[in-house]
Amino acid sequence: MSEHIYVVDDDHDLRESIAEILENNHYQVSSFENAESALQASKLVVPSLVIVDNMMPGMGGMAFIPLLKKEYPNVKIIMITAFSTVDNAVAAMKSGADDYIAKPFKRDELLVAVRRSLEELKFEKQMIGPGMDEALSCLSNQIRRDILLALSQKGDMRFMDITRHLEISDHTKVNFHLKNLKTNNLVSQKRDKFYRLTPQGEKIVDGLALLSNKISH
Repeated sequence: MSEHIYVVDDDHDLRESIAEILENNHYQVSSFENAESALQASKLVVPSLVIVDNMMPGMGGMAFIPLLKKEYPNVKIIMITAFSTVDNAVAAMKSGADDYIAKPFKRDELLVAVRRSLEELKFEKQMIGPGMDEALSCLSNQIRRDILLALSQKGDMRFMDITRHLEISDHTKVNFHLKNLKTNNLVSQKRDKFYRLTPQGEKIVDGLALLSNKISH
């Protein structure tokens, strides 16, 4: 895996335990005993995810997170808290944390939180690109989403193949939605009248698949 994870905790045993669990699951890990050294290291290697303890000597998690997010807004952050309370959760999220886990936590709980955060990061990266806001807005319509998924599953399709696949008798409606997808550069039409996904359309479908996977889990 290419994801690089920082573990920031002044508790040596806990820090090493977390690092070992992650490394055994094939993640690249760098460990730090304080927030200051993690911030310094981030100038050389930007992490995908940071797991940071809330309470540490010097700079704590609440102070560390906004500083890191200011420099690297896309970095995912999981805060470790001593107690799982609503107040702690709200405070962690307000500071910029994407998730939190309460001590003591189990190995599987840690791994689920890590995988969830990295899936979110992957989804967000899929959605970044010029014109992506307009492309996403056109996905509010179920027919347009169904057309994209059909092209993704079947490959190149003619107009009548699409209407039959969607089981829509109103050809004008299908044609309208195809034009919308073409305008937003999600679908292109070749000279032989076959429709296909554009690279941007493929990114959208990948993003939808990731989102669907997250929701189903």
